[in-house]
Amino acid sequence: MMNLVKQVRAAFSLLDPEEVQGRAIRPVSFGLVAAGSRGYAELEDFLLPEGVPGEPRMVLLERVHRAGDSSAPDNVDVVLYAPGVRSHRGAYTLDRNNPHSTIAQILEEHEDLALPLARQFPAFRKTVVERIIRSAARENALFSFATALPDVVPSLVELPWVIGEFASDTAFLTGNQVRMAFQIAAACGRDVGISKQKAEVLSIVGGAFGWRALARQLVGKIPFGGGLIAKTAIAYAGTVVVGKGLEYLYHANTPLPRELRRRTYREAFEHGKRVAAELGAGQEAGAVK
Repeated sequence: MMNLVKQVRAAFSLLDPEEVQGRAIRPVSFGLVAAGSRGYAELEDFLLPEGVPGEPRMVLLERVHRAGDSSAPDNVDVVLYAPGVRSHRGAYTLDRNNPHSTIAQILEEHEDLALPLARQFPAFRKTVVERIIRSAARENALFSFATALPDVVPSLVELPWVIGEFASDTAFLTGNQVRMAFQIAAACGRDVGISKQKAEVLSIVGGAFGWRALARQLVGKIPFGGGLIAKTAIAYAGTVVVGKGLEYLYHANTPLPRELRRRTYREAFEHGKRVAAELGAGQEAGAVK
């Protein structure tokens, strides 16, 4: 147990909450193009909906520039057109009937702006947080799957950060969940860091030992590789539950309700089994080659 605690602490030492915070507060500017005041108002309400308080909204609107404004900078990060206005190459048009498609397109081509977009413009927050959770869950599933196979070394090139040979899968999974917590807090406009997210970090660390015990128990009891799938699915589902819990906490200022937590885990576990099957198929294909 003490050795595992040391490994988790070592994993934490490689995390950089200041880097996450620095990326999140990088100002993002928009250029808007519309045919009239109603079109501009629609674009501004899309980026900064009614729920944004008056003063913060006014501050953020200083980064949103209408075409032709004398104060508009020569360059902006993203150019957004109103529906029905012909756009130029490299710009985006708001899809009034499916705004999420516009959000997805912008994020796909401006991945480096995901955190600051989510932090500064609420329209992007849910999608960015969902991507953060999905990415961390898949990374943890990959690591858990790989470390369960005696003849396979995890392809750490596929993972965003590397702990090293000293780390158990529990240390990696825990550290990666804390890293995810930093990113979700940054995306949701909260302070980032272990000391500033003490309750959240303690909850993640405490839960990690429970996930670890359950995974080991299942691996030992389920024959014919089923335990491997279960272990991978638990790593995936546990990470999703942590991420969804943090998202709910930062949105509603209250913990995720128990029933919703259970439903989230069940759904994520089923998806985690599919992820494990995909990883297994990839491993078999590699062995054939």
